Amino acid sequence: MEPNEKDSKYFKAKRRVAEIKKFYSSLMFYIIFISMLAALNYYTNQWEYPWFLWAAFGWGIGIFFQAIKTFQWMPFVGKDWEERKMKQFMEEEEKHNQNRWE
Repeated sequence: MEPNEKDSKYFKAKRRVAEIKKFYSSLMFYIIFISMLAALNYYTNQWEYPWFLWAAFGWGIGIFFQAIKTFQWMPFVGKDWEERKMKQFMEEEEKHNQNRWE
């Protein structure tokens, strides 16, 4: 293994750990801040109009997409999906070519 390859793996792992740490800190701040907004909402009008849910929903969408990026969860367009589709198309093409000459 070359020194550059080893360093590259180290820096990729370090960057990945930093992304995960950033996600969890964002999630923690989300929970704390939304809880404070909910408490303020309850204190001001006893849930007559739960306006804090608008902030929770908006910020929650951002947290959701950050989680997708951080944990690389792309069920429809991930690397596994690409490889499966390529294999599927190659098999279909092979079957098509075999049936054409029979």
